[in-house]
Amino acid sequence: MKLLIALQVCDTRMGDIRIKKEEGPKKVQRFERQLAAVEKELEEEIKQVEAYTRERRQAERGTEDIENKQQKANIKLSNIKSNKEYQAALKEIDDLKRAQSLLEDKVIEIMEQIEAIETKCAASREMAERMKRQFELDREAIMKELEALDRDLEELEKERRRLSQAVDASLLTRYDYLRGHKGGIAVSPVVKGVCQTCHLGIPPQEFNELIRGDKLMTCPNCTRIIYWGEDQRYQIGVSEQDK
Repeated sequence: MKLLIALQVCDTRMGDIRIKKEEGPKKVQRFERQLAAVEKELEEEIKQVEAYTRERRQAERGTEDIENKQQKANIKLSNIKSNKEYQAALKEIDDLKRAQSLLEDKVIEIMEQIEAIETKCAASREMAERMKRQFELDREAIMKELEALDRDLEELEKERRRLSQAVDASLLTRYDYLRGHKGGIAVSPVVKGVCQTCHLGIPPQEFNELIRGDKLMTCPNCTRIIYWGEDQRYQIGVSEQDK
């Protein structure tokens, strides 16, 4: 029974290590997704700046065109003879001034938008750089943790082979079958008459037989191999394996 308990402890630890090994790459992928999201946001902000910059240049060119038209209109105004043509020229100049004023306001508005997005860009760029540095540190730590887990797993696999060789072949087959069909737990302690895995009570007569410890018994509820968990011999066996 002590060998089975030790084997169960070994298998449980190996299972925990494999779960941790799966978590490592998941953490890296999670960090990568977070970094990619920030970098994508930064890329969109840069595109916005470029779009507003093009729009500003277009508005500035429009302002230059209007100024040229105004100069031509002023030259034309000085050569006009009739009052009707004079009034029409004045209206044209007035319209050009209003159009120029609207474009200048638009340029100012665009520049304010560019400034706001550039400020946001700077913050996003700083965050992305900070996340990159942290990502490298986290990835390095995870890789070191995975290497340590691999070493622990290798040692436990050696220990499992040693224990498996010491257990009767038919009993080992039974143990492996139960472990494969019972969520990885084939051996369970019984404390105060209760199976500590399925948490159901053992009939008093069977519990008394379990305390005597003169035969291999199974839980009548979950069919796992059971042992008296308050037996000092088995507790010592577990503590030795835990060292």
